[in-house]
Amino acid sequence: MNSELQLIDSITPDNKKEVVGRMFTSAARRYDLLNTVLSMGLHHYWKRYAVNLLPVKEGESAIDLCAGTADISVLLAGKVRSSGRVVALDLNEEMLLLGDKKVRDMKLDSIISCTLANAEEIPYPDNSFDYATVAFGIRNVTDIPKCLREMHRVIKPGGHVLCLEFSKPTTAVMRALYDIYSFYLMPSIGTWLSGDTTNVYRYLPESIRRFPAQEEFKAMMEEAGLKDAHYTNLTGGIVAVHQGEK
Repeated sequence: MNSELQLIDSITPDNKKEVVGRMFTSAARRYDLLNTVLSMGLHHYWKRYAVNLLPVKEGESAIDLCAGTADISVLLAGKVRSSGRVVALDLNEEMLLLGDKKVRDMKLDSIISCTLANAEEIPYPDNSFDYATVAFGIRNVTDIPKCLREMHRVIKPGGHVLCLEFSKPTTAVMRALYDIYSFYLMPSIGTWLSGDTTNVYRYLPESIRRFPAQEEFKAMMEEAGLKDAHYTNLTGGIVAVHQGEK
């Protein structure tokens, strides 16, 4: 495990955007396939479950941060329908190009627009959206509290923020099993399938381990100004869905 610790310890606030961006650029081509293999298909369930928690109505608007290949954006588009709009925002151009292709292939480009931008500096005015979401991406931003404040800023009063992220398993047995899988099996499988040479599949499990636990992240949402912050554990706490309102 020392190599993982050395890897993430070498990532600083000054270089995180560049280093993590390089990792995801390398992994982009097979990102969807690897997500499915490494999560044993569960990521589809987690994403659908999370989006279904939101009271999205036809004609509303949403911004999906760290959108990657646009899975959440596509699910949101199915809720807001043709009279609504969804912005898929990501800082990584390669990932966003794949997301844009998916959107166009599914003929959803009249609903979803892809924006290349930093989730910590959202290029939209205050009170622009009914919903702001981020799935499996907020742990990769440099300044998590700033990102949460930005999500709070761009939603309308009464709007909802949703964060779907890997979290802390709720039992000792689940934690032990998850550590074995994420630190030993996942890096080997991910690197073998992707041919990646940037250590992204060693970075990911350590970034998950260092991400705030459920209650701590809930408190961060509250500090960002979000009301009624709460969370739902999925798959024994491997993943948690946090929500809050403006």
